[in-house]
Amino acid sequence: MSENNIKILILHGPNLNLLGTREPEIYGAQTLEAINQDLSQLARELEVQVDCFQSNSEGELVDKIQQAKSEYQGVVINAAAYTHSSIALRDALIATGLPAVEVHLSNIYQREEFRHHSYLASVVVGQISGFGPQSYHLGLRAIVHQVRKGK
Repeated sequence: MSENNIKILILHGPNLNLLGTREPEIYGAQTLEAINQDLSQLARELEVQVDCFQSNSEGELVDKIQQAKSEYQGVVINAAAYTHSSIALRDALIATGLPAVEVHLSNIYQREEFRHHSYLASVVVGQISGFGPQSYHLGLRAIVHQVRKGK
């Protein structure tokens, strides 16, 4: 497979469709659509392809991860609130065996105590949090590096 055929799945969890209006003091003013456009531009620069998917449904996110195995070489995931509650997302990531990077707009360790635990952290390559939309950019760069390193 040539490097131009590298495909990365970017998953956005619950309430991220409200970015731009939802608690901008925490999550910033950029919309999810703008973040996705920026990620598509970065993907072109990195010479990879990205597909972005957002759902408020845990089951839809699990389904998307399970389907990813045959089409993608890596995953960038912002599971949002499911980070702190979803064993199902964790199990789906383990089941696919795809390398993944967990990202968060806010620094989850500077927030409420319940946000300090991630069910995904121990099964992903790494975790990036606290850089706003730049967390996604860093996550995409990290997973592309990991995929290329693994070839």
